Amino acid sequence: MTSRTPLTREQSRAVDVLAAEKYHIPGVILMENAGRGCAELLRSKSPRNVLICCGPGNNGGDGYVIARQLDLHQVPVKVALFCSRERVQGDAAINFKILTASDIEILDVSDEPLCESFREALAGADWVVDAMLGTGVTSPPREPIASAIRAINASPAKVLAIDIPSGLDCDTGQPHDPTIEADLTATFVTPKIGYETAVAQKYLGELHVIDIGTPQKLLREVLG
Repeated sequence: MTSRTPLTREQSRAVDVLAAEKYHIPGVILMENAGRGCAELLRSKSPRNVLICCGPGNNGGDGYVIARQLDLHQVPVKVALFCSRERVQGDAAINFKILTASDIEILDVSDEPLCESFREALAGADWVVDAMLGTGVTSPPREPIASAIRAINASPAKVLAIDIPSGLDCDTGQPHDPTIEADLTATFVTPKIGYETAVAQKYLGELHVIDIGTPQKLLREVLG
């Protein structure tokens, strides 16, 4: 069962820290649960061809899990990587190693996001997964992600945002320039406090809360 009380940015960070340090839940397990839940949500929409756009952090790590889960169910998928491979660290790096061993196509677009391979992949996708930036964002997206956001928003593909649309502030609900305009947002554990604002609705689309296995005791501790 997932609490529906919204979390702030700091509370979301506290969930991750407590899960690892006090509740002995490895982050890679939470990432696997998050990615599998997002993949199940996307598969319910019967996607035909999916492009997953991944940034350098754990949001990107969720994207790698989603790619593997979609591939497992024979959904055609490509991954666009918006950072150097060396910047992928921690739990995300574990899933990136699995991804690279899985024969799923990875487009390295850290230097030139709107290169021909990205344009072709975007044009051929009916769904884009936004796993570029997470809830820690407090300033406008920088290149190469900024150009990718604009291209995705201009494309006819539907968009699933992972945890938060890239560029949206999770505490205030205010969009930066640019911000992903999602059709679906799959957020983890609980909604974020900024999602309650009217301005955020345009960017969130249909909101789904994904249970990633955090104990209710942990959530009660974080929420006080």
